[in-house]
Amino acid sequence: MIEQIKDWDTALFLYLNGLHTPPLDVVMYWVTDRLFWVPFYLVIILVVYKHYGLPGFWLLLAVGLSVSLADQFTSSFMKPYFGRLRPCYNPDIQGLVHVVRGCGGRHGFASSHASTTFALATGLWLFTREAFRYVWLMFAWAALVSYSRIYVGVHYPVDLAVGGLCGFLIALLVHLLFRLATGRLRFRIQPLRPEEQEG
Repeated sequence: MIEQIKDWDTALFLYLNGLHTPPLDVVMYWVTDRLFWVPFYLVIILVVYKHYGLPGFWLLLAVGLSVSLADQFTSSFMKPYFGRLRPCYNPDIQGLVHVVRGCGGRHGFASSHASTTFALATGLWLFTREAFRYVWLMFAWAALVSYSRIYVGVHYPVDLAVGGLCGFLIALLVHLLFRLATGRLRFRIQPLRPEEQEG
């Protein structure tokens, strides 16, 4: 059964990775780059600060903890433990893989890009969905970044699915613990009033 899943995973990877064009190569080169999104992260910090004031940094701290735990779990535990070669290192298909940015580390299960982006999306959604109506769009962003990892040739679809699930569950756990802790301390983070936000 496991071998059958791997075969399906490889076939789906080769199909999706094969859907490439020179213009899309340029787009995905940047979409998959972590540093490219730094301004986006700064905007998130500023928006949360404007809406919640200084207490909003507790929310950002919890979300940041989710992202960090998701990254460490996939990169420091899962990848060395399972030792699954990235498709661009797999000798069986290496010549068929379209690589855009280089291969990176040898092991790819599970994807830390998927785990961290889905941890960020889940954390922000859980903490701010009542205040920000369209925060669910963060999941579409996380899916785009995850897909870019197939496009650039460094992850199989299952790597991304498992990584995304890890990020989601870790963010869910951190959110639950945060709510339990702040509930016991009777500490609530409320949005600022409109006049305070303007100031």
